[in-house]
Amino acid sequence: MKRLSHLTFGFLALFLLAFVATAAPARAAGGMEVIRDQEIEQDLRTFCRPIFDQAGVSPEAVRFILISQNELNAFVAGGQNIFIFTGLILATDNPAELVGVVAHETGHIAHGDLFRMKEEIRNVSLETLLMSVLGIAAAAGASSGDAGAAVLSGASTYGLRDILRHSRAAESAADQAGVRFLEESHLPVSGFLSFMEKLKDQELLPESQQSQYVQTHPLTQDRINFLENMVAQSGAQNYQTPAAWTDMHARMKAKLLGYLFPDRMLQDKGTSIASQYGRVIATYRQGRADAALNMLDPLLKAEPKNPYFYELRGQILFEHARVDDAVAAYAKAVSYAPSAGLIRSAYGHALLESKTDTTARTAEAVRQFETALQTETRDPSIHRFLAIAYGKQGNEGASRLHMAEEALMQNKLEFAVRNAKLAKAALSKNSAGWQRADDILDTAFKARKDQKKDGRGGGDDDTP
Repeated sequence: MKRLSHLTFGFLALFLLAFVATAAPARAAGGMEVIRDQEIEQDLRTFCRPIFDQAGVSPEAVRFILISQNELNAFVAGGQNIFIFTGLILATDNPAELVGVVAHETGHIAHGDLFRMKEEIRNVSLETLLMSVLGIAAAAGASSGDAGAAVLSGASTYGLRDILRHSRAAESAADQAGVRFLEESHLPVSGFLSFMEKLKDQELLPESQQSQYVQTHPLTQDRINFLENMVAQSGAQNYQTPAAWTDMHARMKAKLLGYLFPDRMLQDKGTSIASQYGRVIATYRQGRADAALNMLDPLLKAEPKNPYFYELRGQILFEHARVDDAVAAYAKAVSYAPSAGLIRSAYGHALLESKTDTTARTAEAVRQFETALQTETRDPSIHRFLAIAYGKQGNEGASRLHMAEEALMQNKLEFAVRNAKLAKAALSKNSAGWQRADDILDTAFKARKDQKKDGRGGGDDDTP
């Protein structure tokens, strides 16, 4: 999933243009989908910023990558990327449990217990990053480079748990670091303990029935005892998570339930904003757009400056061909969340599809996409839309440049080379765009040589 932009769903091995155009899930053969959602990612960052500060990790350098899978798991890979399965979030009863899990994963970052990958994938899209994780895991599990190549086309996730498995010593060290980060942040340790206690009986089950979290994070009674002792010692401090986090956590879960399990969400008859929010999303996901919009109106009245409610309104309207109304809703959302790159991208897409005042709206779409790129550096769909927008304006050089950017992020090296060359031919020599196209060529040729060295092919032998 990529465009959970209310929940922005994007899918592995699919063009990202399709992600923004529809929120209907389309699972890759491997069964994993990347979810992007501005609100959820922002809330996770709010929860974990104190942890990252104590760990000496830049909060802006950490990327949360949500994976749509109804499993309990979380891991760190490819640098400071924390992968969290939606099943784990939905299994947490309070924000303290979720923060405890992330504190533990931050302990792995602090100790360097990372699943490392090649330098060349640092700047790829989040979807390509996940596919790289799966590809390397499959190759390791099968002792075959062919298996890795198969996964990169969305074929399998075999070997993931083995490549991500930590030793018991590493798990213990990450626990100790995570607890220290929690205490220094004045956050409770009890949430991590209660989450681990949910898993306590998992190791008694056959391996095929164990949660992935237990398979990749060996759980022992010693670890439980350590956490119990730390909770007892910190009891006098009586640390609590901020009161506002409880509602944020509830909305996060309701949002995920509404998108992923609408029937279950509609069984929730609660009167809280979170419950109402989840039911609006579930109703929309069932195709009842007008009913969902009517249900959303009271929420907008209750919180008239909530950007995520306007974002949801914009998505519902856009996906039901009411583009001009969607433009107005997205404009409101952006006005209340000016730094939200995903929302700006959705706004830009609506502007691009509008048939009203097309010249001005295309120019505004370009502005929105260019601004979105400042924070959404790994979203190739933004480059795709910029290529379309600049093409509409007759700017061949800029259009080709963004086609090359998108292709490079998706590891489509030949297409990146071809479009970077066309961009250089159309742009003024030594301009910023021309120099960027030259950089793309250098990066693509280096990556292609590395692929040939590793026996993964690499296409023709063009030179810059």
